[in-house]
Amino acid sequence: MDDTRVRRNVLILAISQGLFSSTTVILFATAGLVGVMLAPSKGWATLPITAFVIGMMAATLPASYLMHRIGRRAGFLIGAFAGLLGALLAIYAIYVGNFVLFCLAAALQGTFQASSCFIRFSVSDISTLAFRPKAISWVLTGGVVAAIFGTLIVIRTTDLLAPFTFAGCYAASAILAVATMVAFLWLDIPKAHDSEVTGPARPLGEILRQPRALVAVGCATLSYGMMNLVMTATPIAMVDCGFVNTDASWVIQWHVLGMFVPSFFTGHLIARFGVEKICLLGMGLLIVSAIVAMAGIDFANFAIALILLGLGWNFGFIGGTTLLTGTYAPSERAKVQGFNDFAISVTMAVASLASGKLLSSLGWNAVNLAVFPMAAVAIALILWLARQPRTRPA
Repeated sequence: MDDTRVRRNVLILAISQGLFSSTTVILFATAGLVGVMLAPSKGWATLPITAFVIGMMAATLPASYLMHRIGRRAGFLIGAFAGLLGALLAIYAIYVGNFVLFCLAAALQGTFQASSCFIRFSVSDISTLAFRPKAISWVLTGGVVAAIFGTLIVIRTTDLLAPFTFAGCYAASAILAVATMVAFLWLDIPKAHDSEVTGPARPLGEILRQPRALVAVGCATLSYGMMNLVMTATPIAMVDCGFVNTDASWVIQWHVLGMFVPSFFTGHLIARFGVEKICLLGMGLLIVSAIVAMAGIDFANFAIALILLGLGWNFGFIGGTTLLTGTYAPSERAKVQGFNDFAISVTMAVASLASGKLLSSLGWNAVNLAVFPMAAVAIALILWLARQPRTRPA
């Protein structure tokens, strides 16, 4: 694929990332609060986000294999259509006050997330090895747009369809899903060659026994787990502390900016300092985030903690993704990418459900204390990798 075509596809993927990520920002900023309104008890308020993650988890492996067979564009379009259905069902669920239907709607939007997660792998597939870390970072900058506009959409549409609070947010989410489908129509990534689909491939277990693969999956899943654990509980915790929905939306915006703004330079940092050091920096920032969150319940504590949480996720997740892309051959791509995102989904499902239970039973500090053992495991894995002999990437 020539450079012009690569850059055009990267631009389209970045735009799609921004649109799809905006729907995710809307869901994470509002689903817990909708859960408070509709759930039978507060301890279940984060169940819609867990349903979102379960939907993502259930769709990850099928999406990976489907895209490998029918192409990235077709797979992305199917996922975006599921996101549209989920947004429409969410509106109906809020209108009728049905918590179960709202959870189902969140699960459908999780399917959208599952397919769109492969945007970063699409970028790596069409990039050279040298350009790969930067390309992954560039496309993730679409999340910067989501952080700004997703939050503004929540603020502007929360009472748009009053008295049905937050229904307007999901009407906006439906429009974003349609826009994402239009963007994907312009994508021009060729289907995998037959040799890449059916060529020689090692068993998944053998691939994952590589130290770099093991640590890559560990860093990506734990980064997502820690981020999801804290972010899911934040809007509910802030409202409990006397803040209004708008305050929580701004904090989520700054958090998402923290997640994606570093993508402008994360690839450069990885190229200069090495992926292991950047992953370690990410884990350190996640620990500092938890410390700041436990230091007080002022607006500044929530805001700074969530910004640091986003920064730590960015370094840990992009570092893990970069590690992973050098561990498999083209014919092994579907199984490895699918397993990686399935592992992320499982971790996020556990973290999001635990978030609500910890917050309702033990409080905000307990949510943040749970970050420490997860970060410690990730740090141990990275330090172990640093002691392993270097091997040539797949």
